Amino acid sequence: MIRVEFTADDLVRTRHLPEPAPLVELKLSLMMLRRPDSTVLFGRWRRRLARSLPVAARPLFDLVLPYQGPAFIDPPSGSLAEGLEAVRTSPATLVRLGVEQRTAVGAAPAPRWLRGLLDDDAEAWDLLCEALSAAYEATLGPVWPEVERRHRAEFARYALATAETGLAAGLTQLVPGACFQDGVWEVPAPFDRRVRLGGRGLTLLPTFHWTATPVLADVPDRPVLLAYPAGPGTPLPAVAAGGPAQDPLAGVLGATRARVLLLLGEEHTTSGVARRLGVSVAAASTHAAALRGAGLIASRRDGRAVRHHRTALGTLLTRSGRLPDTASCPGG
Repeated sequence: MIRVEFTADDLVRTRHLPEPAPLVELKLSLMMLRRPDSTVLFGRWRRRLARSLPVAARPLFDLVLPYQGPAFIDPPSGSLAEGLEAVRTSPATLVRLGVEQRTAVGAAPAPRWLRGLLDDDAEAWDLLCEALSAAYEATLGPVWPEVERRHRAEFARYALATAETGLAAGLTQLVPGACFQDGVWEVPAPFDRRVRLGGRGLTLLPTFHWTATPVLADVPDRPVLLAYPAGPGTPLPAVAAGGPAQDPLAGVLGATRARVLLLLGEEHTTSGVARRLGVSVAAASTHAAALRGAGLIASRRDGRAVRHHRTALGTLLTRSGRLPDTASCPGG
């Protein structure tokens, strides 16, 4: 059982990342690649990647084990470039801990290039960053749009759950079998681990390639990161550029409410929303009230009309979104 102990400050500082972190997803993908997993679909995915992974990515297997990977190679940065820069500037103590951990679990002695990281050798760091870039392009590049779509949907689900039921209930819904009582979040795991946040807060991040127990990154003086499996338990499909794709946001909000949220990137009255989407004014008002209750839109009265627009939270959920084709009537 994983037990995460919260203080009042930790509850305030708990957040769900609004966008996926490429290097976190990559490390968990590589761990999944190395797992002796019997799932047929992931087995095919594993064999395909094993054949197609470029030689430049192979050094990562000196670091990443089936159920463990060093914390310094997967900062929760929102872009690959930011993540690689954070890797290069990792604290020396964190790098040493990551290299030594692999030996502690019975891995082979560190090869020379890993020892070069400890000596701050520029060629060794270049080799690591090139390996991360090559592995990302082969493993995640083709499916990254799908990762982003599913992340938006999971972020929306969590935001709506916490808005409706509170943070504690929202946390229990992230992982099957989890519970929150007396300031402790208990997450099922085949091992025992207790983490005291101590005011640092908790950062939540869904992952779509990892199917085992949630993974914790507990780095001193940083918020604790918990990456939890949120995918369907099968490899993500690549979406052809320009091809049709079902945005999972519609699966969380419902198709009409997702369209309302996308539409309200610009301000519209209730009747304007109704005309654009081809629904009744009463239905438009009901959808707006639900979105407003979740903090996704804000409304203001303007004479006899009510005008609605997306909030910052609503905009985060619709990032990279596109309004489906609607009627051509202008908004009010």
